[in-house]
Amino acid sequence: MPPHLDRPNLNHLWAALLVEEVVRQGTTFFAVCPGSRSTPLAVAAALNPRAEVLVHWDERAAAFAALGWGKATGRPAAVITTSGTAVANLLPAAVEARQAGVPLLLLTADRPPELRETGANQAVRQPGLFSTVARWEADLGTPSADVDPAFVLTTVAEAVARALDGGPVHLNGPFREPLAPTPDGVDTSALLARLGDWEEGRDPYTRRLHPASRPEVGDLAHRLDTVARGLVVLGPLDVTDTDTAPAAAEIAERLGWPLVADLLSGARLGRDGTAADLALLSDRLRAEPPEAVLQFGGRPTSKRLARWIADARPALYVHVHPRAERIDPDHRVTHRLVAPTGPVALALADALHAQVDRGPSPEAWRARWAAACGAARAAANAALDDSGLSEPQVARTLARSLPKGAGLVVAASMPVRDLDAFAEADGRGVTVAANRGASGIDGTVATAAGFARGRGLPTALLIGDLALLHDQTSLALLRDGPPVVVVAINNDGGGIFHQLPVARPGALDADTFERLFGTPHGLGFADAARQVSLAYHQPTTLPAFETALAEAVASGRSALIEVRTDRVEQATLRRDLARAVAEAVDDAV
Repeated sequence: MPPHLDRPNLNHLWAALLVEEVVRQGTTFFAVCPGSRSTPLAVAAALNPRAEVLVHWDERAAAFAALGWGKATGRPAAVITTSGTAVANLLPAAVEARQAGVPLLLLTADRPPELRETGANQAVRQPGLFSTVARWEADLGTPSADVDPAFVLTTVAEAVARALDGGPVHLNGPFREPLAPTPDGVDTSALLARLGDWEEGRDPYTRRLHPASRPEVGDLAHRLDTVARGLVVLGPLDVTDTDTAPAAAEIAERLGWPLVADLLSGARLGRDGTAADLALLSDRLRAEPPEAVLQFGGRPTSKRLARWIADARPALYVHVHPRAERIDPDHRVTHRLVAPTGPVALALADALHAQVDRGPSPEAWRARWAAACGAARAAANAALDDSGLSEPQVARTLARSLPKGAGLVVAASMPVRDLDAFAEADGRGVTVAANRGASGIDGTVATAAGFARGRGLPTALLIGDLALLHDQTSLALLRDGPPVVVVAINNDGGGIFHQLPVARPGALDADTFERLFGTPHGLGFADAARQVSLAYHQPTTLPAFETALAEAVASGRSALIEVRTDRVEQATLRRDLARAVAEAVDDAV
């Protein structure tokens, strides 16, 4: 019998079976939060020889670290907590996991049923707590010798399968005493023997089989090929998806349509992409809308692109995504293909190559887009070259300075928008991730820590000051594991609000705007870095930033680079830049 399954009491046997089957189903990362009621689960994870255990005191951050690992690997990580408010702290990450379709396992310990609704300490109503976001949930009940232990294994298999459909799954485990690994008089070896040879092997108890199938897309390919003014849009894709981007590029080439690749598609950095967000600043370019759109993946980052497509109301709008949930906030999709994007893209590319009859020529449309995007990029680069250590310049420099294959996690609000707009497509191939499901700023540092662990490679994080303040305690997660270089833009508040209508003259007086939206805090991050022994840099010029970034990456250790900017100056820069780009594109088209 493997030592980690030779447990002294029933609680610890059930926990060991649960963790072992989770590992056999492909989940090897466990974020464990200290607690008493979760002792059997925590010990089971710690003793399992194939489990990687990250111990962290903050359940909210631990869940986001598990989310980051899931983003990096495409498999669900598990987070283990004790009962009470510890469980409630998992909700923000669970919401993001559901919205973004990221697999995640929530393994929560609970008080036994006789202590629920009695006023017992740390006893809250945990079953159903995640009912609005969980893909599936199960209350395991207290361990019992009368229950076949195979129940634990098949329940775990179902949980992992449901999580792999894209989202969080909640397994709630109530435990009675003894919580420590002390004998309780139950012959656990006899119970384990009922599982046959499972205990000595490494195969999962239950396998989920996926019949191979090739989607039939011939009719769709013919319809697409009858359109001259079309657009291929690559939205956010799983970082493990290596098929969709090259196949989509083939489709765009065959149709003669522009390929618009989102920052989170895996096809923007280190590949040929289009500066669609910048180009669409032009009234002249927007005046000629697409007749058809073929979109792979999730919702694009660029609000300008989404608004243009929505206003165009294309007669044919095909959306391919593996999630069954509708991703169509503007209600424009005419055809939904609920299927993995890679196989559909490959099948469409093959079908288009096989067609003999060609539709109308798209050459003028494609040339127009090429000219627009070239002019937009040239105008933006010229403006940024004169902007010093501006926020867009930091985003552009970071994307082109990281080594090939590095990871880059981007916070919500301005960082992800700046990177999507200004990162050059012809730079190094960098894998980008962001929490864009619910687009919250919480848990961003922890997500980067988990993402780096999942990929096992150095990672950078571009984050704003409010997002960093929100997750500052997670900097402690960066002391171990693959290094994470944090680039923090500190403009003393919420820079994104300067881009919204509430900041326009006459909307609010300056003091009210600053108090409610600007939210100045007057804080820096030197002491935060020092507290957790991170190297710290505060460059004040672009060359100094490039040097600090190069030193931090070369050191092989986590670091924090703080860039101070002025919110009002940056808002003015973005407005001036937008005017320059719009004029350049208008002239080009």
